Amino acid sequence: MKRSLVIAVLSALVTACTSPPVSIDWPTYHRDAGGSRFSPLDQITPANVSKLQIAWTYQMKPPSTTPQPPSSDGGDETPTRRSRFIPSEATPVVADGRMFLSTPYGRVVALDPENGRELWVYEVPNHDQASMRGVEYWPGGDGAEPAIFFGTRSGKLIKLSAATGQPIASFAQSGLLDMKTPEVMNGSPRAAFGMSSPPLTYKNLVITGSRVQETPSLGAAGDVRAWDARTGQLVWTFHTVPRPGEFGHDTWEGDSWKNRSGVNVWTSPVLDAERGIVYLPIGAPTFDRWGGDRKGANLFSNSIVAVEAATGKYLWHFQTVHHDIWDLDLPAATLVEVKRNGKRIPAIAVMNKTALLFLLDRVTGKPLYDVKEVPVPMDTDIPDEAPWPTQPMPVTPPPLVRMEFKMSDLADLTPDHRAACEQLIREKNIVESRAFQPLRGDSAVASFPGSLGGIDWGGGAFDSRLGYFVVNVNELASPQQLAKRPDGSWGLKDGYVYFWDQQTRLPCQQPPWGSLVAVDVNTGNIAWRSTLGVSDNLPEHLQKTGRISAGGPILTASGLTFIGGTDDSRIRAFDTRTGTELWTFKLTASIYGTPMTYRGGSGKQFVAAVNTGGFVGGPIESDTVTAFSLP
Repeated sequence: MKRSLVIAVLSALVTACTSPPVSIDWPTYHRDAGGSRFSPLDQITPANVSKLQIAWTYQMKPPSTTPQPPSSDGGDETPTRRSRFIPSEATPVVADGRMFLSTPYGRVVALDPENGRELWVYEVPNHDQASMRGVEYWPGGDGAEPAIFFGTRSGKLIKLSAATGQPIASFAQSGLLDMKTPEVMNGSPRAAFGMSSPPLTYKNLVITGSRVQETPSLGAAGDVRAWDARTGQLVWTFHTVPRPGEFGHDTWEGDSWKNRSGVNVWTSPVLDAERGIVYLPIGAPTFDRWGGDRKGANLFSNSIVAVEAATGKYLWHFQTVHHDIWDLDLPAATLVEVKRNGKRIPAIAVMNKTALLFLLDRVTGKPLYDVKEVPVPMDTDIPDEAPWPTQPMPVTPPPLVRMEFKMSDLADLTPDHRAACEQLIREKNIVESRAFQPLRGDSAVASFPGSLGGIDWGGGAFDSRLGYFVVNVNELASPQQLAKRPDGSWGLKDGYVYFWDQQTRLPCQQPPWGSLVAVDVNTGNIAWRSTLGVSDNLPEHLQKTGRISAGGPILTASGLTFIGGTDDSRIRAFDTRTGTELWTFKLTASIYGTPMTYRGGSGKQFVAAVNTGGFVGGPIESDTVTAFSLP
């Protein structure tokens, strides 16, 4: 071999050895701290995805378990049905050769990701429940071992050894931290406070949101906090309802800020690790359908807030809904890059439940496309309500779902369906609605999107090569009416009601009822829209209606989008470039969370998801983790 060739070969080997390795894991809830849900794995491709088959399953329910349905407070409006099974919204994480998963049976488990074999089990003490959407992996370092962090329904933050599943004694009180501090409990020690989503780790910090009540108005604060990952000591607190002297305090009239609950991060923060910025997707204030006792814009509700990850110092905010009286929250945020005039702009995609997509410069918080303050309806018969006269709406991209309802939109797929919907309109006295229509006491406003949201906690995923932000959206209204309470406040008359035939779960407006949408962030245009889901109980030629969904999509380097979520018990793969549906597999129960993908020790790429059913009162039929691979 010639000397020049030897040098070239050696140079190539050195380059290969020093290049950063391609991650084969799914080490955090969104796969990366920025929330992209994009995997570099490419073994499963558009050409071979149709060959996917079940590789292994794991049953989460241990023997002799008496299910305890999860509470329904704090940003999660999904009713549950008593069953031998319990619904799960979890996404597993895979790191260091183990899969980690919180189950709905008071357990956190580690599995062998190659075959689903149980490696260790941790029983949460005192019949408590681990966060329903999953756990966070922390790689440790500087003498600290890798660990698993998760919150619980009762407000504990727990740290386990990733290797053994045992609590790490040096953290807080023998591995358990009580997050119900006097400051956050607002003088209401018995108020609801816990965690439904995983925390986020940054260097040696664990950053936590919370799950709090949706009513009554006063209760535990929704403050975001950071804790020392080694000791459990509190490092910083960001007040989501600004205190006197803090920026935004004047957006709460009088003393309406005091002891206010809600305004919490009930999904997961996202992180720009390079810049040391954490972004907080903050929800609505309590009570989230009536604001007569909190006049004003109500910062930082319904806002994306950027803070220094190391200190919690406020940097900027963007409020997507002023004075929220519809429970529109802001559950979804994803770091993206926008290419414009040959430059790459670091950006963040944020969405509230209206499915309006705001694309912001992630350094400054300024919109990258025009956003207008649009006049909205002010008519309400609630005497002390003061709706905000305008709401921010992006000119680009357009709304991803419908935002109004007219009687001419009523579905007529079958005579029986039409009759059931007409009966519902008469029973509930349902009236038409426009975007941001205030609720009333004399009739039920058919609000689009409804309580489920045009999007919800699942959020979207981003492929930087295509510039596509991919998200699943719902079109299901809620006929909502207010009723006065004995204390003078207002609450929902009939609770959480959906505008569909209760027996068939067929929504009462013309389909599609669910879609998968790709937005080109470089132009703001919708790149494609595909119907997502089928209604099995309709005649075959009418079944492709789209279905409501939860959880979100994931993307892979081979150009695939995987998503479960729909209440038709399917997992699907789409071509990310075109939106063409390539593969569908029917399971025993619907996936109620987001799938994930990883490479096992054998070199095989797996796609895994938790499928239990139970979405919006649907049947809870399984307790299974299912992993797929190629033959």
